[in-house]
Amino acid sequence: MPMLRMAMYSKGVSLYCAPTADDRDTWLPSMQHVALEGRCFVLTACQFIRRKDFPASVRVSLGDGPDAILMRGGSAIVSPFGRVLAGPDFSGETILHADLDLREIGRGKFDFDVAGHYSRPDVFKLIVNESPTKPVVAPSD
Repeated sequence: MPMLRMAMYSKGVSLYCAPTADDRDTWLPSMQHVALEGRCFVLTACQFIRRKDFPASVRVSLGDGPDAILMRGGSAIVSPFGRVLAGPDFSGETILHADLDLREIGRGKFDFDVAGHYSRPDVFKLIVNESPTKPVVAPSD
């Protein structure tokens, strides 16, 4: 969601939370990109799920044995310079932690600030409607 990210960057997001159901190896480089792009810390969380975590009545095509891994996790913490501070962890349920130096955000924006001196408002403009709206609107008959 590039436009959503730009809206968040323009608000000065420091901690970008990215929950996901994507446990592929390509997810971490995507999160490193977001951290570099926004010069923010990225906290990404993906669940670790085994077949036995579901009721027997739920049909699953990824494995039948109770210990079959259906989603392997891969949560991580990434710095504003794209450095992986913790994770990704694929070993099972875990809690990640890292010391975050919030000064890295300001240091990073000296050379790249997508919502600041690099934003080119003379060329690009994003308008975000933040007023409450209904998610579903039925047309009047």
